[in-house]
Amino acid sequence: MTGVQQAVSAQTRKRVAPLTIVLAAITLFFCAVLIFVYIATKRANPVMLDQQGRPPSQDSQRASQ
Repeated sequence: MTGVQQAVSAQTRKRVAPLTIVLAAITLFFCAVLIFVYIATKRANPVMLDQQGRPPSQDSQRASQ
């Protein structure tokens, strides 16, 4: 290889395609959202409600298990 070819080849290896950066940023953002939602749902401690909007009684929970 000549000196010019080596310089061009070295420069091409160092470049990162802009699309790669954008896709990496979107992936990181998506993972961050998933982690945030997981933590938020763990802290919320949801209570299941029946059709009338009341928590089910302990008797009906035992019967369904």
